Amino acid sequence: MTRITVAEGDGIGPEIMKATLAIILAAGAKIELDHIDVGEQVYLAGNMSGISTDSWDVIRRNKVFLKAPITTPQGGGYKSLNVTIRKMLGLYANVRPCMSLHPFVKTKHPGMDVVIIRENEEDLYAGIEHQQTDEVVQCLKLISRPGCEKIVQYAFAYARQYGRQKVTCFTKDNIMKQTDGLFHRVFDEIAPTYPDIQNEHWIVDIGAAKLADTPEAFDLIVMPNLYGDVLSDVAAQIAGSVGLAGSANIGEECAMFEAIHGSAPRRAGQNVANPSGLLQGAIMMLNHIGQASVAERVQNAWLKTIEDGIHTYDIYKEGVSQQKVGTEEFAQAVIDRLGQEPTTLKAVHYTTQKALVLPPYQRKPSAQKDLIGVDLFVHWPGSDPNTIAALVGQLETPEVALSMITNRGIKVWPNGFKETFCTDHWRCRFLTTNGKLGDKALIGNLLLKAAEHQIDTIKTENLYAFDGKPAFSMVQGQ
Repeated sequence: MTRITVAEGDGIGPEIMKATLAIILAAGAKIELDHIDVGEQVYLAGNMSGISTDSWDVIRRNKVFLKAPITTPQGGGYKSLNVTIRKMLGLYANVRPCMSLHPFVKTKHPGMDVVIIRENEEDLYAGIEHQQTDEVVQCLKLISRPGCEKIVQYAFAYARQYGRQKVTCFTKDNIMKQTDGLFHRVFDEIAPTYPDIQNEHWIVDIGAAKLADTPEAFDLIVMPNLYGDVLSDVAAQIAGSVGLAGSANIGEECAMFEAIHGSAPRRAGQNVANPSGLLQGAIMMLNHIGQASVAERVQNAWLKTIEDGIHTYDIYKEGVSQQKVGTEEFAQAVIDRLGQEPTTLKAVHYTTQKALVLPPYQRKPSAQKDLIGVDLFVHWPGSDPNTIAALVGQLETPEVALSMITNRGIKVWPNGFKETFCTDHWRCRFLTTNGKLGDKALIGNLLLKAAEHQIDTIKTENLYAFDGKPAFSMVQGQ
Protein backbone atom coordinates (compact mmCIF):
# COMPACT_ATOMS: atom_id res chain seq x y z
CA MET A 1 0.00 0.00 0.00
CA THR A 2 1.40 3.40 -1.00
CA ARG A 3 0.23 6.64 0.59
CA ILE A 4 -0.01 9.48 -1.93
CA THR A 5 -0.92 13.15 -1.74
CA VAL A 6 -3.90 14.33 -3.81
CA ALA A 7 -4.98 17.88 -4.71
CA GLU A 8 -8.32 18.37 -6.49
CA GLY A 9 -7.29 21.79 -7.80
CA ASP A 10 -9.57 24.38 -9.38
CA GLY A 11 -12.05 24.61 -12.23
CA ILE A 12 -12.63 21.14 -13.67
CA GLY A 13 -10.00 19.73 -11.31
CA PRO A 14 -12.34 18.21 -8.69
CA GLU A 15 -14.43 16.46 -11.39
CA ILE A 16 -11.54 14.91 -13.27
CA MET A 17 -9.77 13.94 -10.04
CA LYS A 18 -12.91 12.14 -8.82
CA ALA A 19 -13.15 10.28 -12.14
CA THR A 20 -9.45 9.40 -12.17
CA LEU A 21 -9.43 8.07 -8.63
CA ALA A 22 -12.58 6.04 -9.27
CA ILE A 23 -10.91 4.34 -12.24
CA ILE A 24 -7.57 3.50 -10.66
CA LEU A 25 -9.15 2.30 -7.41
CA ALA A 26 -11.57 0.10 -9.37
CA ALA A 27 -8.53 -1.33 -11.19
CA GLY A 28 -7.00 -2.36 -7.87
CA ALA A 29 -4.57 0.45 -7.11
CA LYS A 30 -3.12 -0.10 -3.65
CA ILE A 31 -3.02 3.49 -2.49
CA GLU A 32 -4.06 5.54 0.51
CA LEU A 33 -4.96 9.19 0.00
CA ASP A 34 -4.04 12.38 1.84
CA HIS A 35 -5.99 15.34 0.42
CA ILE A 36 -4.56 18.85 0.47
CA ASP A 37 -5.78 22.23 -0.81
CA VAL A 38 -3.67 24.13 -3.32
CA GLY A 39 -4.41 26.77 -5.91
CA GLU A 40 -6.74 29.72 -6.24
CA GLN A 41 -8.33 29.83 -2.81
CA VAL A 42 -4.97 29.38 -1.11
CA TYR A 43 -3.54 32.21 -3.23
CA LEU A 44 -6.46 34.50 -2.43
CA ALA A 45 -6.14 33.73 1.27
CA GLY A 46 -2.80 35.52 1.15
CA ASN A 47 -0.31 32.77 0.31
CA MET A 48 1.60 34.04 -2.74
CA SER A 49 2.84 30.56 -3.68
CA GLY A 50 -0.60 28.89 -3.59
CA ILE A 51 0.36 26.21 -1.05
CA SER A 52 0.52 26.14 2.76
CA THR A 53 3.33 24.91 4.99
CA ASP A 54 1.16 22.04 6.20
CA SER A 55 0.54 20.91 2.61
CA TRP A 56 4.27 20.99 1.92
CA ASP A 57 4.77 18.69 4.89
CA VAL A 58 2.24 16.17 3.52
CA ILE A 59 3.79 16.16 0.03
CA ARG A 60 7.32 15.74 1.39
CA ARG A 61 6.26 12.93 3.71
CA ASN A 62 4.42 10.92 1.05
CA LYS A 63 6.88 11.63 -1.80
CA VAL A 64 4.17 11.04 -4.48
CA PHE A 65 1.77 13.83 -5.50
CA LEU A 66 -1.20 13.53 -7.90
CA LYS A 67 -2.34 17.05 -8.74
CA ALA A 68 -5.30 18.32 -10.75
CA PRO A 69 -4.99 21.65 -12.64
CA ILE A 70 -5.13 24.85 -10.63
CA THR A 71 -5.96 28.48 -11.36
CA THR A 72 -3.31 31.12 -10.65
CA PRO A 73 -4.99 34.52 -10.06
CA GLN A 74 -4.04 37.18 -12.60
CA GLY A 75 -1.80 40.00 -11.43
CA GLY A 76 -0.72 40.57 -7.87
CA GLY A 77 2.67 38.87 -8.17
CA TYR A 78 1.38 35.33 -7.58
CA LYS A 79 4.01 32.68 -8.33
CA SER A 80 3.37 29.62 -10.51
CA LEU A 81 2.69 26.72 -8.15
CA ASN A 82 3.86 24.18 -10.72
CA VAL A 83 7.24 25.88 -11.09
CA THR A 84 7.55 26.30 -7.32
CA ILE A 85 6.84 22.61 -6.64
CA ARG A 86 9.21 21.42 -9.34
CA LYS A 87 12.08 23.51 -8.01
CA MET A 88 11.50 23.13 -4.29
CA LEU A 89 11.27 19.32 -4.55
CA GLY A 90 14.03 18.93 -7.13
CA LEU A 91 11.73 17.46 -9.78
CA TYR A 92 14.33 17.71 -12.50
CA ALA A 93 12.70 15.55 -15.21
CA ASN A 94 9.43 16.29 -16.97
CA VAL A 95 8.07 13.37 -18.99
CA ARG A 96 5.27 13.75 -21.54
CA PRO A 97 4.30 10.83 -23.79
CA CYS A 98 2.50 11.99 -26.95
CA MET A 99 0.80 9.18 -28.88
CA SER A 100 -1.83 9.41 -31.61
CA LEU A 101 -5.10 7.50 -31.21
CA HIS A 102 -5.86 7.26 -34.92
CA PRO A 103 -8.44 6.67 -36.30
CA PHE A 104 -10.52 7.39 -33.20
CA VAL A 105 -9.11 10.85 -32.43
CA LYS A 106 -8.42 13.22 -35.32
CA THR A 107 -4.76 13.74 -36.15
CA LYS A 108 -2.62 14.38 -39.22
CA HIS A 109 0.00 12.00 -37.83
CA PRO A 110 -1.54 8.55 -37.32
CA GLY A 111 1.79 6.88 -36.54
CA MET A 112 2.99 9.38 -33.95
CA ASP A 113 4.41 7.95 -30.71
CA VAL A 114 6.94 10.34 -29.15
CA VAL A 115 8.07 10.96 -25.60
CA ILE A 116 9.26 14.47 -24.73
CA ILE A 117 11.63 14.68 -21.76
CA ARG A 118 12.60 18.16 -20.67
CA GLU A 119 14.88 19.54 -17.99
CA ASN A 120 12.55 20.94 -15.36
CA GLU A 121 14.44 23.25 -12.99
CA GLU A 122 16.71 25.73 -14.73
CA ASP A 123 17.25 27.45 -18.11
CA LEU A 124 15.28 30.71 -18.48
CA TYR A 125 12.78 29.27 -16.00
CA ALA A 126 15.14 30.25 -13.22
CA GLY A 127 13.05 33.42 -13.58
CA ILE A 128 15.92 35.81 -12.87
CA GLU A 129 14.96 39.05 -14.62
CA HIS A 130 15.98 42.67 -14.22
CA GLN A 131 15.24 45.99 -15.88
CA GLN A 132 18.66 47.53 -16.42
CA THR A 133 18.05 50.68 -18.44
CA ASP A 134 15.08 52.68 -19.68
CA GLU A 135 14.99 50.52 -22.79
CA VAL A 136 16.40 47.11 -21.88
CA VAL A 137 15.42 44.24 -19.58
CA GLN A 138 17.25 40.95 -19.20
CA CYS A 139 16.44 37.35 -18.30
CA LEU A 140 19.32 35.12 -17.25
CA LYS A 141 19.58 31.68 -18.87
CA LEU A 142 21.19 29.32 -16.38
CA ILE A 143 22.34 25.88 -17.54
CA SER A 144 24.35 23.71 -15.13
CA ARG A 145 26.38 20.57 -15.71
CA PRO A 146 24.48 18.70 -12.96
CA GLY A 147 21.18 19.73 -14.56
CA CYS A 148 22.34 18.54 -17.98
CA GLU A 149 23.80 15.27 -16.74
CA LYS A 150 20.74 14.33 -14.67
CA ILE A 151 18.21 14.95 -17.45
CA VAL A 152 20.26 13.30 -20.21
CA GLN A 153 20.96 10.26 -18.02
CA TYR A 154 17.26 10.05 -17.19
CA ALA A 155 16.30 10.25 -20.88
CA PHE A 156 18.55 7.35 -21.87
CA ALA A 157 17.56 5.26 -18.84
CA TYR A 158 13.88 5.87 -19.62
CA ALA A 159 14.44 4.91 -23.25
CA ARG A 160 16.06 1.64 -22.23
CA GLN A 161 13.37 0.75 -19.68
CA TYR A 162 10.44 1.61 -21.95
CA GLY A 163 11.85 0.08 -25.12
CA ARG A 164 12.60 3.28 -26.99
CA GLN A 165 15.13 2.84 -29.77
CA LYS A 166 16.44 6.37 -30.28
CA VAL A 167 17.09 9.49 -28.20
CA THR A 168 17.25 12.87 -29.96
CA CYS A 169 18.65 16.04 -28.39
CA PHE A 170 17.33 19.50 -29.38
CA THR A 171 19.40 22.64 -28.60
CA LYS A 172 20.28 26.00 -30.14
CA ASP A 173 24.01 25.70 -29.60
CA ASN A 174 24.86 27.29 -32.92
CA ILE A 175 23.88 30.57 -31.23
CA MET A 176 24.10 29.93 -27.46
CA LYS A 177 27.45 28.17 -27.52
CA GLN A 178 28.06 28.29 -23.77
CA THR A 179 24.63 27.33 -22.35
CA ASP A 180 23.08 25.14 -25.03
CA GLY A 181 26.60 24.12 -25.96
CA LEU A 182 27.03 22.58 -22.50
CA PHE A 183 23.75 20.65 -22.85
CA HIS A 184 24.86 19.27 -26.24
CA ARG A 185 28.35 18.36 -24.97
CA VAL A 186 26.90 16.45 -22.03
CA PHE A 187 24.54 14.62 -24.39
CA ASP A 188 27.50 13.61 -26.53
CA GLU A 189 29.41 12.42 -23.44
CA ILE A 190 26.58 10.25 -22.11
CA ALA A 191 25.18 8.83 -25.37
CA PRO A 192 28.08 6.37 -25.95
CA THR A 193 27.43 4.75 -22.56
CA TYR A 194 24.13 3.48 -24.01
CA PRO A 195 25.39 1.70 -27.15
CA ASP A 196 22.06 -0.12 -27.58
CA ILE A 197 20.22 3.15 -28.17
CA GLN A 198 20.59 5.35 -31.23
CA ASN A 199 21.34 9.03 -30.63
CA GLU A 200 21.25 12.21 -32.68
CA HIS A 201 21.22 15.99 -32.24
CA TRP A 202 19.10 18.59 -34.03
CA ILE A 203 19.15 22.39 -33.88
CA VAL A 204 15.83 23.13 -32.20
CA ASP A 205 14.27 25.26 -34.93
CA ILE A 206 14.59 22.70 -37.72
CA GLY A 207 13.97 19.94 -35.17
CA ALA A 208 10.70 21.57 -34.17
CA ALA A 209 9.70 21.91 -37.82
CA LYS A 210 10.46 18.24 -38.37
CA LEU A 211 8.53 17.28 -35.23
CA ALA A 212 5.46 19.19 -36.44
CA ASP A 213 5.70 17.79 -39.96
CA THR A 214 7.03 14.24 -39.47
CA PRO A 215 6.84 13.24 -35.80
CA GLU A 216 7.28 9.60 -36.82
CA ALA A 217 10.98 10.42 -37.31
CA PHE A 218 11.41 10.72 -33.54
CA ASP A 219 11.12 8.31 -30.65
CA LEU A 220 12.25 10.18 -27.53
CA ILE A 221 13.41 13.82 -27.47
CA VAL A 222 15.36 15.41 -24.62
CA MET A 223 15.92 19.15 -24.36
CA PRO A 224 16.34 22.13 -22.05
CA ASN A 225 13.41 23.56 -20.15
CA LEU A 226 11.97 26.27 -22.40
CA TYR A 227 12.14 24.34 -25.67
CA GLY A 228 10.70 21.28 -23.95
CA ASP A 229 7.82 23.23 -22.45
CA VAL A 230 6.81 24.67 -25.82
CA LEU A 231 7.36 21.56 -27.91
CA SER A 232 5.72 19.12 -25.51
CA ASP A 233 2.48 21.08 -25.89
CA VAL A 234 2.95 21.17 -29.66
CA ALA A 235 3.57 17.43 -29.72
CA ALA A 236 0.52 16.69 -27.56
CA GLN A 237 -1.71 18.82 -29.75
CA ILE A 238 -0.61 17.37 -33.08
CA ALA A 239 -0.93 13.87 -31.62
CA GLY A 240 -4.62 14.56 -31.02
CA SER A 241 -5.27 16.95 -28.17
CA VAL A 242 -3.50 18.61 -25.25
CA GLY A 243 -6.51 17.47 -23.24
CA LEU A 244 -5.46 13.83 -23.60
CA ALA A 245 -1.90 14.18 -22.34
CA GLY A 246 -0.47 13.56 -18.90
CA SER A 247 2.80 14.61 -17.35
CA ALA A 248 5.24 13.20 -14.82
CA ASN A 249 7.68 15.36 -12.86
CA ILE A 250 10.41 13.17 -11.40
CA GLY A 251 13.02 13.94 -8.76
CA GLU A 252 15.50 11.93 -6.74
CA GLU A 253 13.10 11.76 -3.76
CA CYS A 254 9.66 13.05 -4.83
CA ALA A 255 7.45 12.94 -7.92
CA MET A 256 4.38 14.84 -9.12
CA PHE A 257 1.87 13.63 -11.71
CA GLU A 258 -0.67 15.79 -13.51
CA ALA A 259 -2.53 16.64 -16.69
CA ILE A 260 -0.79 19.16 -18.93
CA HIS A 261 -3.92 21.22 -19.59
CA GLY A 262 -5.29 24.03 -17.44
CA SER A 263 -8.21 24.28 -15.03
CA ALA A 264 -10.77 25.37 -17.69
CA PRO A 265 -13.03 27.23 -15.23
CA ARG A 266 -15.68 27.86 -17.91
CA ARG A 267 -16.29 24.09 -18.07
CA ALA A 268 -16.34 23.53 -14.32
CA GLY A 269 -19.32 21.84 -12.70
CA GLN A 270 -20.92 20.76 -15.98
CA ASN A 271 -19.85 17.08 -16.08
CA VAL A 272 -18.34 17.57 -19.54
CA ALA A 273 -14.57 17.62 -18.91
CA ASN A 274 -12.36 14.87 -20.29
CA PRO A 275 -10.42 13.23 -17.41
CA SER A 276 -7.96 11.52 -19.80
CA GLY A 277 -5.03 13.86 -19.21
CA LEU A 278 -5.07 13.42 -15.44
CA LEU A 279 -5.72 9.70 -15.89
CA GLN A 280 -2.59 9.45 -18.03
CA GLY A 281 -0.65 11.17 -15.27
CA ALA A 282 -2.08 8.68 -12.76
CA ILE A 283 -1.01 5.76 -14.97
CA MET A 284 2.55 7.09 -14.94
CA MET A 285 2.24 7.41 -11.17
CA LEU A 286 1.20 3.76 -10.85
CA ASN A 287 4.24 2.69 -12.86
CA HIS A 288 6.42 4.92 -10.69
CA ILE A 289 5.25 3.33 -7.43
CA GLY A 290 5.69 -0.20 -8.73
CA GLN A 291 2.07 -1.03 -9.52
CA ALA A 292 2.68 -1.75 -13.20
CA SER A 293 -0.03 -4.38 -13.53
CA VAL A 294 -2.66 -1.89 -12.36
CA ALA A 295 -1.28 0.77 -14.71
CA GLU A 296 -1.51 -1.71 -17.57
CA ARG A 297 -5.14 -2.58 -16.78
CA VAL A 298 -6.13 1.08 -16.66
CA GLN A 299 -4.30 2.09 -19.84
CA ASN A 300 -5.70 -0.79 -21.87
CA ALA A 301 -9.24 -0.15 -20.57
CA TRP A 302 -8.85 3.54 -21.48
CA LEU A 303 -7.61 2.65 -24.97
CA LYS A 304 -10.53 0.23 -25.37
CA THR A 305 -12.96 2.98 -24.34
CA ILE A 306 -11.50 5.36 -26.91
CA GLU A 307 -11.55 2.58 -29.50
CA ASP A 308 -15.23 1.84 -28.76
CA GLY A 309 -16.10 5.44 -29.57
CA ILE A 310 -17.11 6.46 -26.05
CA HIS A 311 -15.94 10.06 -26.18
CA THR A 312 -16.31 13.30 -24.25
CA TYR A 313 -17.33 16.43 -26.16
CA ASP A 314 -13.78 17.61 -26.87
CA ILE A 315 -12.91 14.61 -29.07
CA TYR A 316 -16.43 13.59 -30.19
CA LYS A 317 -16.85 13.49 -33.98
CA GLU A 318 -19.87 12.40 -35.94
CA GLY A 319 -19.19 9.27 -37.98
CA VAL A 320 -16.29 8.21 -35.78
CA SER A 321 -17.57 8.46 -32.22
CA GLN A 322 -20.36 6.19 -31.07
CA GLN A 323 -21.53 8.01 -27.95
CA LYS A 324 -20.98 11.46 -26.41
CA VAL A 325 -20.63 11.15 -22.65
CA GLY A 326 -19.82 13.31 -19.65
CA THR A 327 -16.97 13.04 -17.18
CA GLU A 328 -18.66 10.54 -14.86
CA GLU A 329 -20.01 8.42 -17.70
CA PHE A 330 -16.59 8.27 -19.36
CA ALA A 331 -15.02 7.11 -16.10
CA GLN A 332 -17.65 4.40 -15.74
CA ALA A 333 -17.04 3.28 -19.32
CA VAL A 334 -13.34 2.82 -18.55
CA ILE A 335 -14.18 0.92 -15.37
CA ASP A 336 -16.55 -1.34 -17.32
CA ARG A 337 -13.66 -2.25 -19.65
CA LEU A 338 -11.08 -3.11 -17.02
CA GLY A 339 -9.53 -6.41 -18.01
CA GLN A 340 -10.12 -5.78 -21.73
CA GLU A 341 -7.57 -4.75 -24.36
CA PRO A 342 -7.94 -2.71 -27.53
CA THR A 343 -7.85 -4.49 -30.88
CA THR A 344 -7.05 -1.63 -33.28
CA LEU A 345 -4.97 0.53 -30.97
CA LYS A 346 -1.83 -1.06 -29.58
CA ALA A 347 -2.25 -2.63 -26.14
CA VAL A 348 0.40 -1.85 -23.54
CA HIS A 349 2.39 -4.17 -21.30
CA TYR A 350 4.05 -2.61 -18.27
CA THR A 351 5.05 -5.73 -16.33
CA THR A 352 8.69 -4.69 -15.86
CA GLN A 353 8.17 -1.00 -15.16
CA LYS A 354 9.30 0.62 -11.93
CA ALA A 355 10.67 3.92 -10.74
CA LEU A 356 13.97 4.75 -12.40
CA VAL A 357 16.83 4.91 -9.92
CA LEU A 358 19.83 6.79 -11.27
CA PRO A 359 23.26 7.13 -9.70
CA PRO A 360 23.78 10.45 -7.87
CA TYR A 361 25.60 13.23 -9.65
CA GLN A 362 29.36 13.11 -9.20
CA ARG A 363 31.04 16.51 -9.19
CA LYS A 364 34.02 16.74 -11.56
CA PRO A 365 37.45 17.97 -10.43
CA SER A 366 37.69 21.75 -10.49
CA ALA A 367 39.42 23.32 -13.49
CA GLN A 368 42.13 25.97 -13.31
CA LYS A 369 40.11 29.20 -13.25
CA ASP A 370 41.77 32.49 -14.26
CA LEU A 371 40.18 35.93 -14.35
CA ILE A 372 41.16 37.56 -17.64
CA GLY A 373 38.77 40.48 -17.96
CA VAL A 374 35.37 41.97 -17.24
CA ASP A 375 32.31 43.06 -19.16
CA LEU A 376 31.13 46.39 -17.79
CA PHE A 377 27.49 47.13 -18.67
CA VAL A 378 26.65 50.81 -18.91
CA HIS A 379 23.41 52.76 -19.13
CA TRP A 380 24.12 55.61 -21.54
CA PRO A 381 21.38 57.43 -23.53
CA GLY A 382 23.58 58.48 -26.43
CA SER A 383 23.81 56.77 -29.81
CA ASP A 384 27.40 57.26 -31.03
CA PRO A 385 29.69 54.32 -30.15
CA ASN A 386 32.81 56.42 -30.60
CA THR A 387 31.60 58.88 -27.98
CA ILE A 388 30.96 56.20 -25.35
CA ALA A 389 34.27 54.55 -26.25
CA ALA A 390 36.06 57.79 -25.44
CA LEU A 391 34.07 58.12 -22.22
CA VAL A 392 34.63 54.56 -21.02
CA GLY A 393 38.22 54.52 -22.28
CA GLN A 394 39.08 56.82 -19.37
CA LEU A 395 38.71 53.79 -17.10
CA GLU A 396 41.66 51.89 -18.59
CA THR A 397 44.54 50.96 -16.31
CA PRO A 398 47.92 49.40 -17.02
CA GLU A 399 46.33 46.02 -16.19
CA VAL A 400 43.13 46.22 -18.31
CA ALA A 401 42.27 47.82 -21.64
CA LEU A 402 38.97 48.44 -23.41
CA SER A 403 38.81 45.88 -26.22
CA MET A 404 35.32 46.38 -27.66
CA ILE A 405 31.81 47.68 -27.08
CA THR A 406 28.59 45.91 -28.01
CA ASN A 407 24.95 46.90 -28.06
CA ARG A 408 22.40 44.06 -27.70
CA GLY A 409 25.25 41.66 -28.45
CA ILE A 410 26.40 43.33 -31.69
CA LYS A 411 29.87 44.84 -31.89
CA VAL A 412 29.59 48.59 -32.46
CA TRP A 413 33.15 49.64 -31.53
CA PRO A 414 35.75 49.52 -32.91
CA ASN A 415 34.86 49.49 -36.60
CA GLY A 416 31.10 49.22 -36.13
CA PHE A 417 28.50 49.95 -38.81
CA LYS A 418 26.48 53.15 -38.77
CA GLU A 419 23.43 51.11 -39.80
CA THR A 420 23.38 49.19 -36.49
CA PHE A 421 20.58 50.44 -34.23
CA CYS A 422 21.69 51.09 -30.67
CA THR A 423 19.68 51.19 -27.45
CA ASP A 424 20.81 52.74 -24.16
CA HIS A 425 22.39 49.45 -22.98
CA TRP A 426 26.13 49.09 -23.71
CA ARG A 427 28.51 46.24 -22.91
CA CYS A 428 32.10 47.45 -22.58
CA ARG A 429 34.63 44.60 -22.57
CA PHE A 430 37.89 45.12 -20.72
CA LEU A 431 40.59 42.45 -21.12
CA THR A 432 43.83 41.95 -19.28
CA THR A 433 46.99 43.27 -20.83
CA ASN A 434 49.22 40.65 -19.19
CA GLY A 435 47.53 37.22 -19.32
CA LYS A 436 45.34 37.31 -16.20
CA LEU A 437 44.16 39.84 -13.67
CA GLY A 438 44.71 37.81 -10.55
CA ASP A 439 43.12 40.42 -8.30
CA LYS A 440 39.38 41.13 -8.38
CA ALA A 441 40.08 44.42 -6.65
CA LEU A 442 41.02 45.75 -10.08
CA ILE A 443 37.37 45.39 -11.09
CA GLY A 444 36.34 47.33 -8.02
CA ASN A 445 38.78 50.05 -9.05
CA LEU A 446 37.15 50.21 -12.49
CA LEU A 447 33.76 50.72 -10.85
CA LEU A 448 35.14 53.44 -8.58
CA LYS A 449 36.66 55.26 -11.55
CA ALA A 450 33.35 54.92 -13.43
CA ALA A 451 31.54 56.57 -10.53
CA GLU A 452 34.10 59.39 -10.50
CA HIS A 453 33.41 59.99 -14.20
CA GLN A 454 29.63 59.73 -13.65
CA ILE A 455 29.39 56.61 -15.84
CA ASP A 456 26.24 54.66 -14.90
CA THR A 457 27.39 51.04 -14.54
CA ILE A 458 24.46 48.66 -14.13
CA LYS A 459 26.21 45.28 -13.82
CA THR A 460 29.47 43.43 -14.41
CA GLU A 461 30.28 39.96 -15.67
CA ASN A 462 33.71 38.57 -14.87
CA LEU A 463 35.46 36.94 -17.81
CA TYR A 464 37.22 33.68 -16.97
CA ALA A 465 39.38 31.11 -18.67
CA PHE A 466 39.01 27.51 -17.46
CA ASP A 467 42.13 25.41 -18.00
CA GLY A 468 43.38 28.14 -20.29
CA LYS A 469 40.29 28.24 -22.52
CA PRO A 470 38.18 31.43 -22.57
CA ALA A 471 34.78 30.51 -21.11
CA PHE A 472 32.60 33.32 -22.45
CA SER A 473 30.91 34.05 -25.75
CA MET A 474 32.58 35.92 -28.52
CA VAL A 475 30.80 38.99 -29.82
CA GLN A 476 28.51 39.02 -32.85
CA GLY A 477 30.46 40.80 -35.56
CA GLN A 478 33.82 40.07 -33.91
